[in-house]
Amino acid sequence: MKVILLERITGLGAPGDLVTVKSGYGRNFLLPGKKAIPANKENMEKYEAEKAQILAAEESKKASAQSVYEQLNGQSFEIVSAVTEENTLYGSVGTNEIIEKITTAGFELDKQAIRLPEGPIKDLGDFEIDIELHPEVIAKINIKVSPEE
Repeated sequence: MKVILLERITGLGAPGDLVTVKSGYGRNFLLPGKKAIPANKENMEKYEAEKAQILAAEESKKASAQSVYEQLNGQSFEIVSAVTEENTLYGSVGTNEIIEKITTAGFELDKQAIRLPEGPIKDLGDFEIDIELHPEVIAKINIKVSPEE
């Protein structure tokens, strides 16, 4: 399936790129999420007419992500969690707990922006987490998981 990207997709391309993707990925993710449009003659002409607006909107998103990056990058957050007698966590610390802590600090982020490559945090200690504010803007924050007193 050929599509025209409307925003930057990591590993796929930039706005305006004509790319070939698997049909399921296009139908179930890119098209419903308004991240791409089908590449037919009508859409190609329509896109060319609106190209400047779409590129300006993409630059605007990147600029706002950059301003959040400057405030958020390097910040430290402490999450207090219940522990067993052996000092191990009950359960784990996942994206919900991290986003809640970041939101209470005054930042508006989407849950999908948090990158936990090894899955939820299951130990006490300090962890460096990536926050993907934009495909080209990735902030790093420190999460300290402490035992509940």
